[in-house]
This record gives sequence, structure tokens and C-alpha cells, in this order.
Amino acid sequence: MKRLCLAIFIFLIQFGFAQQPQKPSSVEVFEAIKKLNFFGNVMYVAAHPDDENTRLISYFAKHYHAHTTYISLTRGDGGQNLIGADLNEKLGLIRTQELLEARKIDGGHQLFTRAIDFGYSKNPDEALSTWNEEEVLADLVYAIRMNKPDIIVNRFDHRTPGTTHGHHTASAILAMQAFDLAGQKDAFPEQLNQVETWQPKAIYFNDSWFFYESKEAFQQADHQQHLALNIGEFYADIGLSNNEIAALSRSMHKSQGFGNTGTRGDEVEYIELLKGELPNTENLFAHIETSWARLNTKAASKIQKLLNKAEAEFDYQNPSSSLPKLIAAYQLLDKAEDSFWKARKLAELEDIIVACSGLFLEARTKTAYTNPGKKVQVFIEATNQSEANVQLKSVEVLDNKTNAINSISLLPNQKNEWKSEVLIPENQKLSNPFWLDNNPAKALYKVDELEHRNLPELENNLPVQFHIEIDGEPISITRNLIYKFNDPVDGEVYENFHTLPPVSLAFEKEIMVFSDQKPKQVHIEVQNYGSKEKFQINLETASGWKVEPNVFEVEFSNSNETKKLQFNITPPKNASEFHLKSTVKTSTGNYASKVELIDYPHIAQQSLIQPNKLKLIKLDVNTKGEKVAYIQGAGDNVAQAISELGYLVEEFSVDEISAEKLTSFDAVVVGIRAFNIYEDLAIKKEILFDYAKQGGNVIVQYNTSRGLKTEISPLPLQLSRNRVTDEYAEVQFLAAAHPVLNSPNQITSTDFENWVQERGLYFSDQWSPEFTPILGMQDPNEPVLEGSLLVAPHGKGYFTYTGLSFFRQLPAGVTGAYRLFANLLSLGNEE
Repeated sequence: MKRLCLAIFIFLIQFGFAQQPQKPSSVEVFEAIKKLNFFGNVMYVAAHPDDENTRLISYFAKHYHAHTTYISLTRGDGGQNLIGADLNEKLGLIRTQELLEARKIDGGHQLFTRAIDFGYSKNPDEALSTWNEEEVLADLVYAIRMNKPDIIVNRFDHRTPGTTHGHHTASAILAMQAFDLAGQKDAFPEQLNQVETWQPKAIYFNDSWFFYESKEAFQQADHQQHLALNIGEFYADIGLSNNEIAALSRSMHKSQGFGNTGTRGDEVEYIELLKGELPNTENLFAHIETSWARLNTKAASKIQKLLNKAEAEFDYQNPSSSLPKLIAAYQLLDKAEDSFWKARKLAELEDIIVACSGLFLEARTKTAYTNPGKKVQVFIEATNQSEANVQLKSVEVLDNKTNAINSISLLPNQKNEWKSEVLIPENQKLSNPFWLDNNPAKALYKVDELEHRNLPELENNLPVQFHIEIDGEPISITRNLIYKFNDPVDGEVYENFHTLPPVSLAFEKEIMVFSDQKPKQVHIEVQNYGSKEKFQINLETASGWKVEPNVFEVEFSNSNETKKLQFNITPPKNASEFHLKSTVKTSTGNYASKVELIDYPHIAQQSLIQPNKLKLIKLDVNTKGEKVAYIQGAGDNVAQAISELGYLVEEFSVDEISAEKLTSFDAVVVGIRAFNIYEDLAIKKEILFDYAKQGGNVIVQYNTSRGLKTEISPLPLQLSRNRVTDEYAEVQFLAAAHPVLNSPNQITSTDFENWVQERGLYFSDQWSPEFTPILGMQDPNEPVLEGSLLVAPHGKGYFTYTGLSFFRQLPAGVTGAYRLFANLLSLGNEE
């Protein structure tokens, strides 16, 4: 798997992709010492993963050396995905990892709340009520109390509801409340068993000209409460400007298409004071104690002198020469009274001491996964790449006190390796994102452990502790057990080591639609992740539905073996829905989960373990035509849904479009955002338009109004940012007699029941008279929008643009969406 190499930008305490071991350069060690000597915390607050201002985060972390945290209220679950078809909780998992990769580059740290991104919201009231305002506020207060920021910076303005995404404004409103409540003992008192109250010094709004009508309007605004920060600094030690680093960080949001080009030269960011004291200089921390005096211990001045000297006398060619001063400071700090700053600075010092010692510590396996209760071979390496006096006292694996080695001296530049067989505990947690372990509320993840609610992921799920002595000072260093292998192309590759159930069950589809009573053939894929016995698979049945056979006997002969089992499903006569579930019965327990590996080249591989189920729908639907061509867009599952209606669907990439290929199809559907991402459509569109003109039926799904590569319609059509976010919004039939509402299915208001997340997005707001607007809909207190579904005759055929979110409704099994889409596919085949 391809891995990016950005080690020069990664600070000492950061990891590379997956669990790559720390290999800090002298530059990184020196930067870590400077950060060690700075006591200051910043928290940046916004709503979604890509809301963060990486220029400011990088500036706070690298210019000031402040501990800089970005807290995103959501994980971005409700967005779109430009690099694949993974949506909802899978997209949230991808975007979480993208943020972690971004923070490794800009030097920040990442937190979340339990709020679920439920899609676009036009006002903060909807967001706050949907999330349960009090719960998300509690998470934000806890994050402030745990991380003790001196300064909070809001990405958005709490005073301007309705001017941006409702989630955006809600994040600022909550931050303003949390700023006050975090310091009050009567606010969320249940948290005070684990954290103390904390009152930040100031809260700012990250103001910018793009919140105004123009740059001129921004310049004319009152800036008396603003602080101007020139964030265009050049960092000579790494050869990059602050904005170049920020662009690299921003470019990790690949699922959102936010690749960014770095810039050089002066650039000013503005922050407006909302509460607190405004410093009288451009130094954000001028009125805050940021030296070791903040530790509030008699030894603070001694520690400061030692570390100032370590910084001043740092030898890039021999970092280990700093060890006597670093260890002396560590010993003084270790004796200080327990406090927030003591814990943080001890951890930082430990990492710096290990780095200066040139210590390479690793615990790896040669297999990608294991099961609870199984034994696994662990390969351990401890190499001292300096002249430091290092003793390895013991290695404890997986918290079970298994000592993998006895005490030895780690001689300079001598490689030391051991092999140990370790038992994975029976109760070992499976490698699943912790926020997905429980069924969520409507828009709030259920995480029982208070201390986990803000975390991006759980670290050290399979910890290996190295107990060492450096120049006589005992230090314990924890590493995650990782999977390491050699790839013929990429060479050394690190991946997360997964704990998985012994068997995975996965239906080949997530949804099946039946338009008649004919049985359909179905497959269930059974993946062996460690089973060595014969076991039984049971498929549930429900009244009216026939599942034949519903019991299978399976036995694997090899690990990683996969078997496909075939069975038939016959639906009932009347409309019905049923979730078919499967269970494996083994001697060690029952399993009903599907294991999915989320694998993209720019993030660490993730395992997702969720219940295996297949939604079965007996639908009252008719279709016309037989074959549909699907032009791939940014990634969606609409093609699979169309095949469920009984069509033969053939998928094409944009460069495969040709007039000859399209002539045999009854309809051509263009995937979401295709006109935003494919340059070739500037040429290929004419083939699509001519196909419609010659009697074909072209359906273009939503594209964003910005970034279109070319025109999307053969007739004048303008896209807007108009949308209807209320999935319950009443739908008016503007053209009740039009075929799309009558043939082959009679569409009624009930077909717009049970829609998910939204009605649609990026509606048209201007169109030529040839188009017929089919539907009208509106969000509360807004005008009726008529551009969600536009149909026009074009020559002998039809051209349709729709902003209705079929890409969400069809995979979710919304029956009315299937019936309406069947009518769109049937245009031109009414007879």
C-alpha cells in the first residue's frame, strides 16, 4: 500500500500512517524541546472535520509551540465522499482518520463530541434540538475541563444564525456557553469526579473577509476588538512556510476533495475577542504565564534553567548530549505535586529522552489479525542507536504481565530482537470504532465512558510496555502491537493489528427489492478469521417470507478462506419489509457480525464490525424498459439499487462513454457530482445529449453549483445552493398529469414518507421553458423551491436533472424513492 512520507513535518509525539514507529529527526527533537518549554493551550472549535483553519492551527502549534486542539463537534458522517461509495458511519470513520493525519502534519491534536452529522441544517435551532443540545454542550465542557485551554477560537460567528450551515453556528453558540460553564461547579457536576473546573482566559471568533459581502466591507468594519496575526511565517529548519504546512494538512481531507496548494509570504488572520482580555500586542499569549513558573512548584525555576540550557546547547549531530540535563529535569518534575501540567510535561519529557537516546522500540506480528482467546507470536525489537547507557528491564505484553524478556543492557547500535507467544484475553475488545459499539440515538452516538466521549479513537488497545532505564532513570514507554510486512512495491508497510471475531458473515447486498412474488437468489459470504471447527449458520425467517435453505453447515480448511453460500428468498404477496439476520453458532459462542476493512491509501486501515443484516422490501412497483447505463460519479450505490428494480445495469466510467455503447440502453443515469470531478465530460457530454436527442432518456443526479467542469444540460439550466433539509417537508405536485408522476406508478404523497436526512440539495433556480418543474417543496419559513426535479423533452427523448437525494434514499430502502426513480427510468417507454 502506498504511504506518504512526511516525517520531516511530524513532531516527536506524532505517529505516521497506522502505527509506524517513532523515528524523529534532530529537528523534530529540538522542536519538541521548545514546545516542552512553553505552557499554553489553544482550542479551536467548529462543527465538521473540514471546518478547521489549518493555517491558524499550524501557526499556534509551530510559532508559539502551544498545545493546539481542534475539536470538531461531528465526525462528518452526513457528508459526501469523493473517493468512494462509503457514506454515513463509514464516512465518519474515514474523516476521523483524515483529521488525525492532518494533525500529524500541522502539529495539532484532535477531539470530537458525540454529535452525529445529520446533513445540512439551515439554522442552529434545528441542529441543537436534533443533537440534544445539553448532551453536546456537556461533551464540550468536559473537553475544556480536561484540556484546560487558555484560549478558545471559534471558527464561526454565534451572532449570525441563518447565514451559514446550522451546524456551524451551533458550534459557536455551544462554545460560548461552554466557555462560561466549564468554570462553574454546578454545571455538569458529575464530571468533577474525573476533571476540575476550568475557566479559559479568552474566547475569540476567527473573523475573515469571506464572512462579509466583500473584502472592502471587511476592511471598513470595526476592528477594535480584533487581533491581527501574520501567519505567513517561514520555518527555515524544515524549509516550509506556515501556509505550505497548512496546505499539506488541509489536503488530507481527500474524501471531500480539499487538496490545497501552499503559498508563501505574509498573510494575516484575524481573531475577534468575544469574552476575556485582549492583549496589547500581537502576541496572543502576552497576558498569560507560559513559562515553567506555571507549574507552581519550588523546583520550577531549576527545571526551567535545565531545559533552557538543553535548548540553547542542543547538538543536532549528537542529541544524546542533552540527556543529563533532560534526565535531571525529569527527576525534579517527577517529585513535584501531581497536577495537569506535571502529567503532560512528564509525558513529553519521556518521549524526548527516548528520542535523544536513539531508542527504537517495536512490537509487531506477522499476521494482520487474531481472535480473543487465541495465542499470537509477538516479535520485539529494542535498539539503542546512541552512546547512552540504556537498560531494558522488562517488556510486558497486553497488560497481562507476560514478561517477554529478562533485563539486559542495550549496547550502542546493537540490534536486539526476541520472539514471544502471547495469549489474547478472552474478553479482549474487538477492533471496532468505539463510538459505533452501541446503537446511537437519532443524532448522538452512545458512548458510556465519560473519558472516551471526546477521543478520536482508543489508543493502545493492544499495549506493549517497555520498562527501561536511561542513565539510571526508570521510564516506561508504551507501544501498540502492530502488523508489519514487506510489500514488493512499497517495501516496509505498517498496519493496525486487528482483533476480529473468528467468523464474518456478509450478505452480498444491504438491501433487496421485490416487485413481484418471484424468488430471488441471494449469497452470503462467510469469511474465516480464525475458525477451525465445523459450525452452523442460521438465517432468521419472518411471517410471509420464505428463506430456503435457512440452515447451513460450514467448515474451513484454511485461514483467510471465504465461502459463498447460496439461498433463495420468496417474498409475501403484499407489501412488506423485513430485516434478515444471520447467526453463526460455534463452541466458543455465537457471532452475527460483518467485518469490513476500510482501506484507503492516505489513512490507516480500519476494521468496522457491525451486525450483518439484509433489508428485504416487497414493493408495489412497476417498471418499463430493461437496460440502464450508469455513468460513475463521485461514488454512490444507486446503480445497485436500480438493479434491484429488475433492470440490467451496466456501469461505465466517463472515458468509456461512446454513442455505440449507449444505443442499446433504455436510460442513462449519471452518478452524483460527475460534472464536478471529470474533465472529460466537457467532451463526452455531447454524446449524452445526442443520445437523448435521438430518443434516449438521460437522468443527471445532483452536482454542486461550484466547480462544474462544463454545462450539465443540453438546455439552459443553472444550479444553485438551494436545498430542502427537512426530510419531512411537504411535497407539492406542480405537474400532476406529467408521466413522471403517473407511469408506470401512480406517485402519491405517501411516496415521500420515511425519507432520510433531507429531501434534496443543489436544486436548479433557473431553467429554460422546455423544462417542466415536477415538485415543489420548502423548509419551514422559506419559499417553495421548484427546482428539485426538472424534466424536458429533448429531440425524440428526455433529459432530467434532479437534486433529490436518491443517493441516500435508495440505499436506505425508501420505498417511495424507488417508485419515483422507476418512473424516471421509464420515461419514453410509457406505451
